[in-house]
Amino acid sequence: MSLNPSMFIPVLPQILLLALGIVILFLDVLLPREQHRYLGWVAAVGMVVIMLAILPFMPQEQFQLTWGGMVRFDWMSYTFWMLFLFGAAVTALLAMDYPELGERGSFYLLLIASTIGMMFMASAGDLVMLYLSIETVSIPLYILAGFFVRSDESTEAGFKYLLFGAMTSAILLYGFSLLYGFSGTTDLHQIVLGIVQGKVSLPLAFTSMMLVLVGLSFKVSVVPFHFWAPDVYQGAPTPVAGFLSTASKAAGFAVLIRILFIVFPILGNQWAIVLAALSVATMTLGNLVALAQRNIKRLLAYSSIAHAGYILIGVVSGFSELGMVSVVYYLVAYLMTNLAAFGIVSAFGRVAGSDDMTAYYGLSRRSPGLALAMLVAFLSLAGMPPFAGFVAKVFIFAAAVGVGQIWLAVVGVLNSIIGLYYYLTVMKYVYLYRSENDDQPVPLSGSFKLALGVLVAGIVVIGVLFSPWFNWASVAARSMFF
Repeated sequence: MSLNPSMFIPVLPQILLLALGIVILFLDVLLPREQHRYLGWVAAVGMVVIMLAILPFMPQEQFQLTWGGMVRFDWMSYTFWMLFLFGAAVTALLAMDYPELGERGSFYLLLIASTIGMMFMASAGDLVMLYLSIETVSIPLYILAGFFVRSDESTEAGFKYLLFGAMTSAILLYGFSLLYGFSGTTDLHQIVLGIVQGKVSLPLAFTSMMLVLVGLSFKVSVVPFHFWAPDVYQGAPTPVAGFLSTASKAAGFAVLIRILFIVFPILGNQWAIVLAALSVATMTLGNLVALAQRNIKRLLAYSSIAHAGYILIGVVSGFSELGMVSVVYYLVAYLMTNLAAFGIVSAFGRVAGSDDMTAYYGLSRRSPGLALAMLVAFLSLAGMPPFAGFVAKVFIFAAAVGVGQIWLAVVGVLNSIIGLYYYLTVMKYVYLYRSENDDQPVPLSGSFKLALGVLVAGIVVIGVLFSPWFNWASVAARSMFF
């Protein structure tokens, strides 16, 4: 395989991220301890610079396979690259005010390593590359979840995540090995030919598909493989929990889309039925259990589970163009919104010393700006206009109706109403209740203000001026099939 400069474009952001990690490693050694907080600015600015650096290298309409078919370069992978870089940059800003996180270069190195893995997940064209990228994402996240080694909750979160993640990773690998063993190739585009030509029987292909679905359902916290999420989100450092619930989930859905639509299109009717059932179970359980939560991080964990169910509606409708577009658009809106929600919880929880919802009594008086940001984020999660979450849900439900899954759209709307109740319950504490600390303002650093300002602006812009984002999502969706 001869090398030429164009081959490096599909791996350019990963190379630049690796260079950024090396810079942070040297700065971690060279800077005095009191200046280590600036590592967060280096990481965040560096990721924004990488986003700008890859703008001139937008892909063509048709996908390209490079590096011997290991990497697929198309608009879908490019879109997810931008999502991951943005999510990692915001997470770096939110972590800066945690001395145990923001002053340690190892945190940013692990964050960068996980982001590199996510990028390869979104662009993998081969089972070997896919599995290696999943593990590249997972191992740093296991460490990040248990990063507060002096906290029993954090170490428990990291250990649980590691145990359950290793188990589902083994199941996923078994599914991959069956596909390779009977098709004789690890190339995703060749495996589907093996299934179509009968080299892999349909029962065996279905079995392999179900094993792969189990592994990926864990990654995106779909019922019944959601059990790890509430404990891990509650125990992990809040910025890490936000990264887990957004960028990591988006990477999982990127792989799920690749596998189902590239490898198993011939089983589309079968996996659509399975995913529709999982969608209903995930939405319903996530929303109903969230009603009983009094810890806001656990509430957001079950909310995240419910949103995985909404996204599955779009996947079920994915053979229509609107279905695939709705998934991409929803992931963009969800990343913005849930990062904002966890950012607010991170900012206030660090000051209040508690994640109990009663700690949010009177927040509107202590910090009107933070309360307003929380209102925007929670109304967007609930799917209320004019925010990003509303437009995303409209597209998702419209896609389901367009392919005849009207009942699934109705279940989604009913679950959205349930979700609205517990989101508004939190806002009731923020705006209608008082506390003895009403006269104590909540201090926010410049990094928090910048991150939350960008996220809130993004939620409003994506919800109001949705046409450019919809067009981008449409181009990304079309690249899946051409």
